[in-house]
Amino acid sequence: MDEQGSQQTLRKGRLGVIGIVFFVVAASAPLVGMTGAVPVAMLAGNGAAAAGTYLLVGLTLLLFSVGFTAMTSKVTNAGAFFAYVGRGMGAKMGVASAFASVIGYVTIQLAIYGFFGGIMAGQMASFGITLDWWAWSLIAWVVVTALSMLSVDVGANVLGVLMLAEVLALFVTGVAILVNNPGGMDFNAAFNPANIFAGGLTGGAGIAIAFAFASFIGFEATAIYGEESKDPKRSVPRATYWAIGIITGLFAIVSFAMVAGLGSSTLVDKVAELSEGGANPAAVLFYLAETNVGSWMVTLMSWLVVSSLFAGLLAFQNANARYFFALGRGGVLPKAFGTTNKAGAPVWGVALTSVLAAAVIAFFALQGLDPILNLFFWMSAITAVAIIAVEILVSISVFMFFRKNGGASVWQSTIAPLASAALLIGAEYLLMSRFGLLSGLAPSPEASGESWNLTPLGWTLVLSPFVAMVIGYVVASVNKGNSAAMKDMVS
Repeated sequence: MDEQGSQQTLRKGRLGVIGIVFFVVAASAPLVGMTGAVPVAMLAGNGAAAAGTYLLVGLTLLLFSVGFTAMTSKVTNAGAFFAYVGRGMGAKMGVASAFASVIGYVTIQLAIYGFFGGIMAGQMASFGITLDWWAWSLIAWVVVTALSMLSVDVGANVLGVLMLAEVLALFVTGVAILVNNPGGMDFNAAFNPANIFAGGLTGGAGIAIAFAFASFIGFEATAIYGEESKDPKRSVPRATYWAIGIITGLFAIVSFAMVAGLGSSTLVDKVAELSEGGANPAAVLFYLAETNVGSWMVTLMSWLVVSSLFAGLLAFQNANARYFFALGRGGVLPKAFGTTNKAGAPVWGVALTSVLAAAVIAFFALQGLDPILNLFFWMSAITAVAIIAVEILVSISVFMFFRKNGGASVWQSTIAPLASAALLIGAEYLLMSRFGLLSGLAPSPEASGESWNLTPLGWTLVLSPFVAMVIGYVVASVNKGNSAAMKDMVS
């Protein structure tokens, strides 16, 4: 490969299936979901059936992955989602979906910076080290920026260590709870469809489903690393299924263990008591870990939450940088973004990602906004809406592409993508209708459980991914000088 080529392509052959899985599972941060989202899904949603809800959502995303992975044999691109949409619905729609994807991945990294800073400030204060949340966020920012400038396999090794520790701690805790509470294993309460959908999609079931979908954000990033994988046509599909399987298994097993440990009939009351009405959801899993494993596990988990957040920061830093790289290579952003450094990292994409993060951290700090209640909840809610919206476009695009070109079975080309599109449209409705609860931007605490009840800021944030799509479509339409590059971008 010549010097120019080495600067305009990502370094090939750096990642295998395991490396990609490390990035993706780390991005999903299962320990953060188990300590944050699951107790709220139980309390405000469908109680013990939250365990079944996470299993249901995992199966839905497996259905989505049938068509998604079928496209990996046709397209290998760091832009992943928008390349797939572009092949099925045209380059303009591909760019539109790229803008929404960027909104999704940038906001989730911002959310994690807020959570990381808030958690670290509390953790370190117990050791007498008192720094503001934004200082800890910026310390993480420096390390994440430095690591993302290195070869992608260096980041994978770091994430591998952090992810394995996190997964092992969750698995050990879940098994210990089940072993110590065999009489509490109520499969009917947790997995009966009637209980999963209790309260209806506009009520408790809808709330639990919304939180479950939000907890899976990040699994779809497998295809982003296709260009850097050793065998993209095999590595990406395998990594996708492995990632969804690991995430689904962890959430289903550990949340079911929580049901067993607290008792299905008393679960909601105990979750409310332990979490102080949802204000401290992490206390639920920590209580169960202490009573069934030991206080040492609580200490370990409290630090693994921090490492899980850091792993998520690094994973999404890499994902964002590769999206910007693909947009630069396709002529949507300046050409400099489509180049890499000697290590094969998309250096300008890394720089833009870091500049955006630093600017937002500074803004929230100067405004005196809370890193968790504001930065984390606002940004993570946007992410969920943005990524599901793009997944819907991907499912429709898979159907359109194979309908025109063939090359896949009826299951891969038609049944699975259309079924997943329908299910994801339902999920998007639930996420948007419950945006006030997810983001904390309902007009009042009493209105947080009501559908479509948002403050003006809430409406602005929930619609931002779709505004980004429109802007992307317009940019692609007027950017005629780079139309050929844009078509190459989705090939």
